[in-house]
Parts: sequence; C-alpha cells; structure tokens
Amino acid sequence: MTALLTPSQTAGPYLAIGLPWLDGPFVVADDTPDAITITGAIWDGAGEPVHDALVETWQADPDGRFDHPGDPRGRRRPAEPSFRGFGRCLTGPDGSYRIVTLKPGPLPSPDGGTEAPHIDVSVFARGLLGRLVTRIYFPDDPANAADPLLASIADPARRARLIARSEPGTSGLRFDLVLQGEGETPFLDV
Repeated sequence: MTALLTPSQTAGPYLAIGLPWLDGPFVVADDTPDAITITGAIWDGAGEPVHDALVETWQADPDGRFDHPGDPRGRRRPAEPSFRGFGRCLTGPDGSYRIVTLKPGPLPSPDGGTEAPHIDVSVFARGLLGRLVTRIYFPDDPANAADPLLASIADPARRARLIARSEPGTSGLRFDLVLQGEGETPFLDV
C-alpha cells in the first residue's frame, strides 16, 4: 500500500474565527502618555489589499526589557501598567491594520552590540503555509545605523522598507507590508 501525503494547509483565511480579541490592537491603552499609533496595510503581489490577514506584534518595553521568562537579563514588569508587549489585529476590507503601542527601547544583540528599537511583526494570511516575520524600525533613530539586522541588508531600498514612515500632521507612523513582488517587505528566515 502506498502512503498518501496529507495536503498542505494554509494559515488563512479563517483567522477571524478564534485568534482576534476586542483589545488586541492595543499593546497599551489608547490614552497612555507617549502612545504611538502604527497604521498600515498588507498588499499581495498583484498590488491588491489582503483583507483577511492577521498582524501580530511582539516588543520590548520602553526600557528595552521583556515581561517574559525568556528575557536573558531576567523578567521585569514594565513601568506602564497597561503595557503587555503583544498586539494582534485583523486587517480590514482595504487591507488596513492599526496597533497602539509605546516605542520600545534598544536591546542587547547576541554579538554583544545593540539592536535599535524595533517591533517584531508576524503576518498570517490566506495562501501562506506559515507566518511571515519582519520588523518595524523607527524613523530617524540614530541606533538604526548600528543595528545588526539593518546592517546586514546591502540594498538601501530594501533596508528602508523596514523603517516606518512618519504620518504628516500626526504623532503616528505608517508601515505597509508587501507580501511579494516589487517593493516586497524584507521577511526574516526564522
């Protein structure tokens, strides 16, 4: 008897059934001092919005620490009581998402250097066999120049796709994600 392979399953499109929760987009409460709103959209390779994706974020607190047992420096509760370090948002019909958070602090890198403040992002969507992982870096942060991941990307245009853009007239940032093709967001092999 010949064994049959189980067909591959994609990560979507049923993400809305059990993964989101009401305050998922709020890493901190909306009215938290120094809160930053990051908005963006997810685009497929044909330039169409991905209306049924899920964006997850994971980050350090403003002091560069994690309230997590995996932090090699030891777990520490953040100074801001509403900060949870994790966000989750479904995309809207236009592919848009919104996360409210605080800017994280720099982190020690495994090589002994320093990683610039950044937010880790996972994207789950129809047609993906798993998640895509990338980072959001902050514009005009001097630590970007020495960040090991940013420094490893030789093409300045690709490197720039990991840095959020300031939204004119607001304190918010914009970070679009392009899943493939021209202008593709650099994704990490994790």
